[in-house]
Amino acid sequence: MPPISCASFGALARRALLLASCLCGTALAGDLGHDDLARRFQPPLHVQPKLADLPVWPITSELEPEAGPVGYVFESIDLAPIPGFEGTPMNLLVAIDRKGGFIDVEVLRQHEPVFLSGLGEAPLKEFVQQYAGRNLKQEITVSSAYGNTRAGGSDSRVVLDGVTKATASVRIVNQTVLAAGLAVAREKLGFADPGARGPAARARADLFEKIDFATLVKRGLIGHLRVSNAEAEKLFAGTDGEGADDVALAEPEATLVDLYVGYLNAPTVGRAVLGDARYADLMKKLEDGQHALWIASAGRIAMLDEGFVPGTPPPSLSLTQGGLPVEMRDLVFEHPAPAGAPAFNASGVFRIYAQAGLDPARPMQLTLTLTRAKGMMLPRITHQTVSFDYAPDSELFVYPPQPLPEWLLAWQGRWPDLAAIGVALALLCVVLAKPDWMARDARRLALFRNAFLLFTLVFIGWHAQGQLSIVQITGAIKTLAAGADLSSFLYDPVSLLLIAFTVASFFIWGRGTFCGWLCPFGALQEFVAMAAQKLRIPQIRLPRPLARALDRGRYALLLALVLSAALAPQLAESMVEVEPFKTAITVGFDRSWPYVAWAVGLLLAGAFSYKFFCRYLCPLGAAMTLGGKLRRLDWLVRRAECGKPCQTCRHRCQYDAIERSGDIRYDDCFQCLDCVGIHADPQRCAPLLLYAKKGRTVTPFPVPVRAADVTN
Repeated sequence: MPPISCASFGALARRALLLASCLCGTALAGDLGHDDLARRFQPPLHVQPKLADLPVWPITSELEPEAGPVGYVFESIDLAPIPGFEGTPMNLLVAIDRKGGFIDVEVLRQHEPVFLSGLGEAPLKEFVQQYAGRNLKQEITVSSAYGNTRAGGSDSRVVLDGVTKATASVRIVNQTVLAAGLAVAREKLGFADPGARGPAARARADLFEKIDFATLVKRGLIGHLRVSNAEAEKLFAGTDGEGADDVALAEPEATLVDLYVGYLNAPTVGRAVLGDARYADLMKKLEDGQHALWIASAGRIAMLDEGFVPGTPPPSLSLTQGGLPVEMRDLVFEHPAPAGAPAFNASGVFRIYAQAGLDPARPMQLTLTLTRAKGMMLPRITHQTVSFDYAPDSELFVYPPQPLPEWLLAWQGRWPDLAAIGVALALLCVVLAKPDWMARDARRLALFRNAFLLFTLVFIGWHAQGQLSIVQITGAIKTLAAGADLSSFLYDPVSLLLIAFTVASFFIWGRGTFCGWLCPFGALQEFVAMAAQKLRIPQIRLPRPLARALDRGRYALLLALVLSAALAPQLAESMVEVEPFKTAITVGFDRSWPYVAWAVGLLLAGAFSYKFFCRYLCPLGAAMTLGGKLRRLDWLVRRAECGKPCQTCRHRCQYDAIERSGDIRYDDCFQCLDCVGIHADPQRCAPLLLYAKKGRTVTPFPVPVRAADVTN
């Protein structure tokens, strides 16, 4: 499938500009002044004062003193404040030349967690260096360690090398660069705003029908406008030009001007107007994406006067589409008059460049300016215009498929990972829905759980970078507080899949589905605890008052993070480092020593106190516990003897999630299924052992719990 083109960011850039205006006066202002930029652009280049109508600085050159700006430099945050993964827009310094080519892109300010004390800024700086020499006319997308999302060797198509472990962040960087660049190119370089139209239609090279000139006009394949003298006189009524044309007054029904226009790229029109040989020559002259219009006039006045300079736009003609100007320029292309056409007083072939954004299958408007002069010494000049729509037959064109949005390309590039994780989640659903068979055999449960946790740690965590984090909560708060939407989450499909599954699991099983099965750092802690127990490291159970105090502290930390994200974003960036997830999972301990020491220290604490961080410090775990309040089922089976008097499950629960009464505290349960296995195993469940000695039987899986489940 074709990738998104630079032009497809038009609507996004408009929204970004609107957001920028809404945020005027906030912390989202640009960072640099004129002197900062002057130091970056040395002579012969000179940075001019910032424009009043658009937050950009023109760049001029001593080598072209009469050429005007040779480029523009601007900060992306002024034009496209798109929230990053963490929720705060990054700020990039972008410089483009007058043809839309990137001179340079520099990182000024960013808050992406993976680059802040994680991978460091070096990979991000290397990434943005790839824009130099590229052009906004090209289709620019991002590849990654998960696969190139777009193949093809065309010069108009560019795939930038991504950054491993930072796929979502660099896609947002690309989105920011293109949106800001196109906003400037449309305003200052004449790039048309494509809006949300999608790709332009292309003329069908395989479609040709031999038609004479009169039929082409009759069928609308060649547009025609006739203006009589009387119609022109009405246009000038009430102006200084009224009555200034004696011929028009004498012959009101005579023709003032006949104007013709034809879209030459379509063979049916182009070959009829130019002939086969000249049409072939024209197609060789036009570059990919360019268009050619044939325009001719007959009558008393001509569309081109004696002062017309070949190779320039026609001074009295203008072309628009959808209310936006489309520049056309004389191609200086000699051609014979079409057979059967009237005698023309002027004609020409005009080129329209690709960046103008013309869609030839949509109506375009051709406007001719009529001029009258009144008086001899100091004549008073009056202008009026006549226009008509030209819409070639839709059958002449083929429509390229709508390009996929950038976020969908991200999903497309990650489909193997998403498929593998989807299968794993489906398997987990089956096990949790019917846990009895898996849990009844302790060895079978241990093998399944350890294998699943290994998949979570290695595949979801280290490979697919699917470690959910408190940063996603604080980032969402920052984004919403800034008045933006959460579309940046779409660029991280693995995390979004896990978020969606976790939210759904709240209603069925509670918080433990994520914390007990899908958290990579939690899986790493569990493996550390297993190793510690194998090494006979003494295990410490915290006193209940201390454990309760630490548990409440998690909620206080969560509240502090939420408030700081909304009110003091920079403080939140530091506070989220209480999580060791980025250090241990995202960058695989490849980080400066204080962060590594913190992560290793927490793992060592978990070697003595089972999953210490998860149970007592994790702010994300606190949020998961709150989400678990949505649970609608008490799905972990119990029987009347649980807690009255049997305490087997309570003593063996390493999470201390079972009350003395036998009830499950779902807020603390990580769904290891050990208690389900004990409940079902006649060799481990005390009530079952007791009744077996007395010759009684017990219903193995009573649901719901009631005393009648015990029978003689």
